[in-house]
Amino acid sequence: MSSHISAEAARRRTFAVISHPDAGKSTITEALALHGRAISTAGAVHGKGDRKGVVSDWMSMEQDRGISITSAALQFEYRDCVVNLLDTPGHADFSEDTYRVLTAVDAAVMLLDAAKGLEPQTLKLFEVCRARRIPVITFVNKWDRPAKDALELIEEIETRIGIKPTPVTWPVGVGGEFRGVIERIGFGEWRDGRREVGPQVPGMVRYERSPGGERSAIAEQLGAAEAAAQFGADYERAQEESELLSEVEADFDQKTFEAGQTTPTLFGAALVHFGVGQLLDLLVDIAPSPFSRDDAKGEPRELETGFSGFVFKSQANMNASHRDQLAFIRVCSGRFERGMQVVQAQGGRTMSTKYAQTLFGSARDTVDEAWPGDIVGLVNATGLSVGDTIYQGKAVEYPPLPAFAPEHFGALQMHDTSKAKRFRRGIAQLDAEGVVQVLYSERRGEATPVLAAVGPLQFEVTTARLQAEFDVPATISNLPYQLARLTDAEGAARLRTAPGVEVFSRPRDGAFLVALPNKYRIQTIQNDYPGIKLEPLLAGGQG
Repeated sequence: MSSHISAEAARRRTFAVISHPDAGKSTITEALALHGRAISTAGAVHGKGDRKGVVSDWMSMEQDRGISITSAALQFEYRDCVVNLLDTPGHADFSEDTYRVLTAVDAAVMLLDAAKGLEPQTLKLFEVCRARRIPVITFVNKWDRPAKDALELIEEIETRIGIKPTPVTWPVGVGGEFRGVIERIGFGEWRDGRREVGPQVPGMVRYERSPGGERSAIAEQLGAAEAAAQFGADYERAQEESELLSEVEADFDQKTFEAGQTTPTLFGAALVHFGVGQLLDLLVDIAPSPFSRDDAKGEPRELETGFSGFVFKSQANMNASHRDQLAFIRVCSGRFERGMQVVQAQGGRTMSTKYAQTLFGSARDTVDEAWPGDIVGLVNATGLSVGDTIYQGKAVEYPPLPAFAPEHFGALQMHDTSKAKRFRRGIAQLDAEGVVQVLYSERRGEATPVLAAVGPLQFEVTTARLQAEFDVPATISNLPYQLARLTDAEGAARLRTAPGVEVFSRPRDGAFLVALPNKYRIQTIQNDYPGIKLEPLLAGGQG
């Protein structure tokens, strides 16, 4: 069995698509699924005319606004591999969801807008990938529109984030006049489930948009002479720039890629599917397969050890016909089998996995088995929380997932007191999913919970989902707080009547939080209440 586990793990490629908002994450997710033949036609983000919206944006609010609010998991087979693709929110207000997803992947695809280059959220996510030692492939998107100079973009990546781009494709034609790409690497024979990277392919790949843009682009391999005859100066310039890249040692190297020192880079246009096929091939060929993960004590859990996994996301009501809750599990070791009895590391409770599903956006299929790298949805596993570990056999507990300090606070009020029971159920559900943190204070009572969030858009999601999923209309009144600190029961008692601050309890973990208007109030509190406990809420732990 152990050799079979290793063989199945070697077939897996589990990665996230991350970027700044509006760079095209959901579009490229759909395009990758199209190239993997998981769907027959790709949708636009807004689904214009008869063209459907993207599969990964399943929430009505996402479809209405054309943004990703939650992470979506898609699985499909491509060549001899199983691809687990996670689409994530780009909006900074939902960065906590993105960070949690990054704990569940083995590689990342970073999208850059060709006209904008590195944007604030992009920089932040690169740093997260670096800290987590996640290899990154970069896809420069929207090259079919006016863009920065290609060499300028490459230099910007290296100078601003300190990772060296190694272009594996290079554009023929400037942004907005995209002719195709020079393939700066070729691929050799299969060996041990991989293809060896070889010399550059002569000539270029010419792209032509498919009718309507819903199907894979037409890609034609041209020899050097034919490429020069058709595209003249554009092809000549691309060749010269590609040679210059080799002179500055910007050629692909597997070891430095896996070490996070270089980022293989491609140019394309996801909306019309230019370059997406090469991206999918590159992911299968060079992205790492699942490997042993360190537990909370820093000891590795080998792939062949008994089943283990952790919850990186919880989501309810993904489909109107499924009024249930899904716990997203990343399989880390062993073989998962539907119906198996597993132990929840937090508390030691034994639970069944009878209702297990694979996910494709909001669509579901029953899964009978899964292997390291796969994402499994456990249905109505209400006892599981984000960050929990489940296992069979040898005990294990994986490290806690990141938690962010809130920067926005709002008092939530329902309009119809006859729906109080639904209101409480909905708030508990959204709190468990990590959509917001739910807090209570003696000042307001249990009827008026206070929501704490990284960004204000999380408040809009909360009220929209309370209305849509629980039929509870509610409004949020902003509170004048910008940060919070952890305290203890003694500190909470001392500060309950302090001016300009508010003390909250957090039912999720029993913690006491002090909300403050600004950082200067912290100093005055410490002066007025000597010895009081005020600790920062840090990403990466309980907080």
